[in-house]
Amino acid sequence: MEKSNIITIAWTGILNTEPATVYISVRPNRYSYNIIKEQKEFVINLTNKKLAKATDWCGVKTGAKVDKFKNMNLHKEKAKFVKCPMIKESPVSVECRVKEIKELGSHHTFIAEVLAIHADNKYINEKGAFDISKCDLIAYSNGHYYSLGKKIGKFGFSVQKKKKNPQKH
Repeated sequence: MEKSNIITIAWTGILNTEPATVYISVRPNRYSYNIIKEQKEFVINLTNKKLAKATDWCGVKTGAKVDKFKNMNLHKEKAKFVKCPMIKESPVSVECRVKEIKELGSHHTFIAEVLAIHADNKYINEKGAFDISKCDLIAYSNGHYYSLGKKIGKFGFSVQKKKKNPQKH
C-alpha cells in the first residue's frame, strides 16, 4: 500500500473465462514494471470520463518522480486479496495475481488470475447485475481517448430470428 504507483495501461484484456484470466502488457523500462514483477500482483482499475484527465496524466508522468495518487487527488482503497491498493474513484477494480510473464519484445505481458472484481453499487442494476452502461467508461486507441457505453446489440443479435407480429382478424 505504501510503495504503490498508478500506471496507465492501453494493452490489457481478458484471456480466459475459467479460470478468470487477464493480461497487461508493460514496457520493462517503466517504473511500475519492477514493482509488478517483484510483487506478482496488480489491480486493473477501469476509468471513466470523470477520470480521463487523471488517466492521461498518470500515463505521461513517472511514479519514480511524483506521487500520482496525491497529485491527481485519488484515494487508495484496501484490496481484499492483494497488497497493492485499488483506486477508490474507479467504477470497477479487478484484483490480479501474476501467473506468468511473457517477454515479447518492446512489452512484457503479465498473465494473471482474477482474484476479485469490485464495482461501486451505483453501477449495479435493479436485478443485481453489473450495468456497464452506467459507468461512462473510456478507452484509448492510437493516441486518443474514447467514450464507451452505448449498447448497440446483445450476443447473438446478428442471427436472432425476428419475432412475427400476430395479425388481428
